[in-house]
Amino acid sequence: MNAVFAPQREVAVLIGLRRPHQSRWDAEDSLEELAQLAISAGATPAFRVLQERSLPNPRTLIGPGKAEEVRAICEEGVDLVIFDDDLTGSQQRNLEGVLGRKVVDRTGLILDIFAQRARSREGKLQVELAQLKYLLPRLTGHGVELSQLGGGIGTRGPGETQLEVDRRRIRRRIVKIEEGLEKVRRHRALLRRGRQKQALLTAAFVGYTNAGKSSLLNALTHAALPVADKFFATLDPTVRKVIVPGGRVILLSDTVGFIRKLPHQLVAAFKATLEEVRASDFLLHVIDISHPDWQNQSQAVMAVLGELGAAAKPLINVYNKVDKLPHPEAVAFLARRPRSVVVSARTGAGLDDLKYAMAETLKTVEDATAVARDERRRP
Repeated sequence: MNAVFAPQREVAVLIGLRRPHQSRWDAEDSLEELAQLAISAGATPAFRVLQERSLPNPRTLIGPGKAEEVRAICEEGVDLVIFDDDLTGSQQRNLEGVLGRKVVDRTGLILDIFAQRARSREGKLQVELAQLKYLLPRLTGHGVELSQLGGGIGTRGPGETQLEVDRRRIRRRIVKIEEGLEKVRRHRALLRRGRQKQALLTAAFVGYTNAGKSSLLNALTHAALPVADKFFATLDPTVRKVIVPGGRVILLSDTVGFIRKLPHQLVAAFKATLEEVRASDFLLHVIDISHPDWQNQSQAVMAVLGELGAAAKPLINVYNKVDKLPHPEAVAFLARRPRSVVVSARTGAGLDDLKYAMAETLKTVEDATAVARDERRRP
């Protein structure tokens, strides 16, 4: 019997910058989120460094003294250096020269996680598109080798074989992928028109990554979607039916989770998928109320919705994981907020309230649609 060995986890040091306008708690919380991202990618975050700077160093982001400090830390068995801020191509190369280790920024780390999670052909194409757009401005010279040297975080995808590409070939590949995803977008549009002919209204789950959207969809529709306590467990959209009070059917769509500093390459690449959000009749904003920074997470989600042109849609705030809250008065306070429902996907608490809220929102949407239709008919 052959033994199966798990791949060895890369040991990482995490680097963050705290700006003058940023509280220390916010900077440390962002670094903690980076640690969770690193764990999701398969690394072990063993060290953390937070530097306070009014302006980033143009050559290395952090100052020369701090870079030397990090270089010393790297001698303690570190394989990988992960920055919480985006790096330019020259900064990344300068840092790798100084530190003698592979350097990845937050965007590169998130793209690596997506490369691991993508399962469908569409998902893989979307991830590859995002990675190529991330790599293109980082290329120097006319012929560049993008190889899987050493493997590990920051080197997965596009594809698993060594790639020798130049700018022209990358651009050609980007065009080809975008054409393929445009076909996906048109196919989704046809499906949506079919739902509209059947008078089926749709609601899209949106929320911060790991807020419990898939668990909530399972609880409401008795689906069996895979769930995991990790970032970006869901990349491919899933649509399920739910019956709300009054006997009406609503189609619920699960979507990819959002995150602070969400790479713009991902928003652009996942346009076909995120159109489910823009085309939905209303939104269910799932919030992990047990997270200490849930308010900033909610603001990050609303910022992405604004980028998608969907911030003005009718929306229900769904405060999930209420079973983890120790104070009943906090639950009562949240339940009194407008357009809000308090639930637990794990225990089932509040799910009936959510269905009633969805039925009321459905009626509001239909009434608004009828008014708009009547106005268009007026001479």
